Amino acid sequence: MPIRPNPVVLDLEAYPLGEHTIPGVARPIVLASNECAVRPSGRALAAYRAEARNLTRYPDRLVAPVTAALARRHGIDGSRIVLANGSEELIALLCRTFAGPGTEVLLGRHGYLFFDHAARAAGARPVRAPMPGLAFDVDALLAHAGPRTRLVFVANPNNPTGSVLSAAEVVRLREGLPGDALLVLDAAYAEYVTAAGYDPGTRLAGTREDVVMLRTFSKVYGLAGARLGWAYGSAAVTSALQRMRNPSGASAPALAAGLAAIDDAAHVARVCAVNARRRAWFARRLAALGLEPYPTEGNFVLIRFPAGHDAASAHAFLKERGILVRPMAGYGLADCLRITIGTGAEMRAVTAALALFLGRND
Repeated sequence: MPIRPNPVVLDLEAYPLGEHTIPGVARPIVLASNECAVRPSGRALAAYRAEARNLTRYPDRLVAPVTAALARRHGIDGSRIVLANGSEELIALLCRTFAGPGTEVLLGRHGYLFFDHAARAAGARPVRAPMPGLAFDVDALLAHAGPRTRLVFVANPNNPTGSVLSAAEVVRLREGLPGDALLVLDAAYAEYVTAAGYDPGTRLAGTREDVVMLRTFSKVYGLAGARLGWAYGSAAVTSALQRMRNPSGASAPALAAGLAAIDDAAHVARVCAVNARRRAWFARRLAALGLEPYPTEGNFVLIRFPAGHDAASAHAFLKERGILVRPMAGYGLADCLRITIGTGAEMRAVTAALALFLGRND
């Protein structure tokens, strides 16, 4: 008899990661995965290196100090924090813990693709609500919620569109959802937000049993390679996740780096300021080139291409010149590209390449 995986697995495709290499190009400009353009905090790097002397030890000794530091930093209950090997692990855990065969997971039509992947892997049926204007629409989400809805994933800010839901709209969404549906607020890009009326989910996750907030060290802290994420929610939700998660969770070097990064508030402020400045400059340049940059609160910009200049051709053109960006066909946005905010030199390079692609000399 041939060895066969679970039938659910046969219906899955491997999750598409952003490109990082180009054959024949030693150092491409990588703007495809929303990585931080600024090196991590010096304190975090030193802590990561120092942990090398303890690699014979399991990482559990660092869990309590990290959760305590997060609790102090965000003014929350540390006993209701779950640390994991990146927020993807938490997304998968949530689907395995609270969804499954015969249930539905509600998503946005142009939301983070891994939500869909994790739901399918757990045997649940993803349901996609439309996103008019490429932003989450509370009424559309509520119209697609039903008796089988067990999880509702909202990335806020949303990847790949960069849009945000206000705190008031998030409350309205939660109030209108079925009582047995868990609202998951993925706030991976929360630190970058400058819009008024925004809350990453801290208040709701701290006061309601049916809301959980996800955060990551991969974006503003610049620790994507270390893999460290965390969830905050009710005791009922987090205790269930603790029972389901891998016993050792995140690695010791990741935890050590995260612990040091939490307390370097000045570094985070610098990263956010640099991102806001470069993001605004890039959006102005794109508009001047005749492209359509969508308003964004993340460390990336979604760009729509005009008729006669399709996004797939632009992606290939940039790649030929050593620049990697993210195509958006898988998100139902075939006429768009998503470009990470990189260094100043990288943003000037991609702007110049786009001008060349469009036949502009300015």
